[in-house]
Amino acid sequence: MVPADPSFTPLDDDYWREYLTRGDDLLHFGRRVFTRLPSDPRCRLCTAPFAGPGGRAMRLIGKRPSDANPNVCTSCQNQLIRHHGGAEVEGTMLFADIRGSTSLAETMTPGAFHEIIERFYRVASRTVFENDGAIDKFVGDELVAMFYSALSGERHVARAVAAAQALLRATGHGEPGGPWVPVGAGVHTGRVWFGAVGEAPHVELTALGDPVNTTARLAAAAGAGEVLVSVDAAERAGLDPSLPRRRLQLKGKREPVDVVVLGAGA
Repeated sequence: MVPADPSFTPLDDDYWREYLTRGDDLLHFGRRVFTRLPSDPRCRLCTAPFAGPGGRAMRLIGKRPSDANPNVCTSCQNQLIRHHGGAEVEGTMLFADIRGSTSLAETMTPGAFHEIIERFYRVASRTVFENDGAIDKFVGDELVAMFYSALSGERHVARAVAAAQALLRATGHGEPGGPWVPVGAGVHTGRVWFGAVGEAPHVELTALGDPVNTTARLAAAAGAGEVLVSVDAAERAGLDPSLPRRRLQLKGKREPVDVVVLGAGA
């Protein structure tokens, strides 16, 4: 049996609630500084770069991709392990995925399709970080991101909507020649459980709860070039009440869900 790590603090709800609603000085300082350094890919929490001149500088202070989870740096991974657990907080979810990726993959070589996916990952990461969000994960051709008070401030709903529209613009929606890849997105807000899951040393941040599932369904229902924003999220984001609306019967939901429909530049 492996001896218990004395630094491991499981299920520290108070720590997580404070961290997710207010953050800490190191987190805010790191994101302000590290986002200015080149280059991608980056830690999905503190945004420390892993490659290029910025990556070399980060390695001097011990920040490099974690062996257990290469999406975060060693410092952030150690924090997740130490404070394993989470808390219920108000948060806003953004899901976005490539429309018709199966058909798209049939028209090109695997290598070319990989380049499209990698490009999508890069621009999606950039738009989330620029709008003070956190990346939960990439699943195949889908982005899952969360915006909460510690990172995005009290206007975390508006920041998520802005990120979704920025992603549409970054993928070419609204351009005369059309998008270089078709993307649809969904945004919803509510109370979620957010924290670290898994067993040390492989621990990851994730969000759980009905708002997460609803957002996934919204993204699945969105057409290429659309962001479907739940009415609750639209009102909290201060969107124009005269924007187009739809009523959707989402899979697994007992009641219809009203949404506001946005494009790349609405």
